[in-house]
Amino acid sequence: MNPHIEYLLRLGDSSLVLGQRLAEWTGHGPVLEEDIALTNIALDLVGQARLLLTHAGRLEGAGRDEDALAYFRDTAEFRNFTLCELPNSGIERGRAHGACYGFTVVRNLLFFAWQAQCWGALTDSADRDLAAIAAKSAKETAYHLRHAADWVVRLGDGTADSHARCQRALDQLMPYCNELFAADALEEDLAARGIGVRGADLKAGWDAQVRAVLEEATLTLPAACAFTSAGRRGQHSEHFEYLLAEMQSLARAHPGAQW
Repeated sequence: MNPHIEYLLRLGDSSLVLGQRLAEWTGHGPVLEEDIALTNIALDLVGQARLLLTHAGRLEGAGRDEDALAYFRDTAEFRNFTLCELPNSGIERGRAHGACYGFTVVRNLLFFAWQAQCWGALTDSADRDLAAIAAKSAKETAYHLRHAADWVVRLGDGTADSHARCQRALDQLMPYCNELFAADALEEDLAARGIGVRGADLKAGWDAQVRAVLEEATLTLPAACAFTSAGRRGQHSEHFEYLLAEMQSLARAHPGAQW
């Protein structure tokens, strides 16, 4: 695959998949205001995905639009970070259990802190369409990050139970953050051409944002580990096929339908 297109899919698929995960909270939020807030964040992520997948489809020139790329690719063709596809209930509980709000907001903090750094860097991309998408998305992500940070502080520095839930979520999620910053030949190529950004170049800014929130939340960063997930290479967790089947079922049942 053209590296430029694959890079756009990494960005677009990550927004799409996390948007699908957060949409699972619709009608199930802990309070009405948060139900609406997470639904709106999910819609913003899907909006980012639409712009990125449309751009990827145009560059590909094979007649695939945003819908074709979202609904008619199989599991191994998706390039999202594994972090985005993990179930809202937490890793060890799986999809058979109810969602955990602490897990959701900690994941949001970690991912949106990365997005904030990424969009900021991509506003100078030589791909002017990508630069425009990044500029628009950066404004949305600033709100998403503030929302996540507020809730992580509220729950982390809250009751003994809410603190324990957030600490457990952080312990589970941090290893999956390694993929955000792992060295990668595709990113090196795109960065050298002025189109993309190296994940490693985003690490210092991400660290500063995340550590400041965790300190206020009285949460402890777990020890570093060598594990690196590989969702951006199409190697996904056991949770992803369930998510994809739910997301794609209607479009695949009625291919070509007009709504």
